[in-house]
Amino acid sequence: MDDMKHKFGVDISYSIAWRGREYAYDNLRLGTPEQSYKLLPGYLHMLMDTNPGSVVNLEVSDGNKFQYLFIAFAASIHGFSYCRPVISIDATHLKGKYIGVLFTAVCHDANQQIFPLAFGVGDSENDASWSWFLGRVKSVFGVNPALVIVSNRHRSINNAVQEVFPQAFHGICMYHLLNNLKTKFRNKTKELEQHYIRTAKTYNLQDFHVLFYTLCSAVPGVKEYLEAVGLDMWTRSHAPSRWYNIMTTNISESLNAVLVKFRELPITAFVNEIGCFAKNGSMNVVQRQVVVLA
Repeated sequence: MDDMKHKFGVDISYSIAWRGREYAYDNLRLGTPEQSYKLLPGYLHMLMDTNPGSVVNLEVSDGNKFQYLFIAFAASIHGFSYCRPVISIDATHLKGKYIGVLFTAVCHDANQQIFPLAFGVGDSENDASWSWFLGRVKSVFGVNPALVIVSNRHRSINNAVQEVFPQAFHGICMYHLLNNLKTKFRNKTKELEQHYIRTAKTYNLQDFHVLFYTLCSAVPGVKEYLEAVGLDMWTRSHAPSRWYNIMTTNISESLNAVLVKFRELPITAFVNEIGCFAKNGSMNVVQRQVVVLA
């Protein structure tokens, strides 16, 4: 409003300024949110055509309404066989008109760089959406006997992992668990930070017992809490599979942080930004380029 007055000497109301802003945004973002959903099937067809070997699943309801979307690019599918079999999974909220949730599956490549495996979009974090997303991950990337899945303690993630990957080891992000401990034992934050991480990271069972005893002595009640969680869920020494150095969901959260400024875009524009990011193949994206314009 001030800009219009300053540049053109015209007084406009707030509602006119808002409608003008939204009109400009729609032109920049491949249409309105409603138009974006209509563009999505054609865009995904072109995405697969220009990225051979990629897997895209779009699921709609009986009323032809958007329900789920899954994308795994060919480079990710082929590259996973050269990565350690530890997958970090997470979800974050989208901020557009129709909201929704972005699901991600991420791992480390041989250079310790963040390597996105798959992206999904659903209505919310619930058993059905997590099971659908992990089911697509399983169908694309297969089942490795040594597979480890790392996540936070969301109940729907636990239910979905048990359903889809019953043979995989499911570990808890040690920092999420530490935050849970800090919430429960508020007056022992310093002691938890001092002893918990060392206890979780040690490889040796004998060292674990010494460190765990020290932790439990410093924080009364924590022994019962952590044993109820399961010692194998948060420690290297008790885990049935190798965590390597991926004992947190930091790589998932880093990916979410990179994509945060795109999460308010309409669905097709958002998927295009994911494609731009994946095509660059690095977390250090300097220049973006359009993968497909439907």
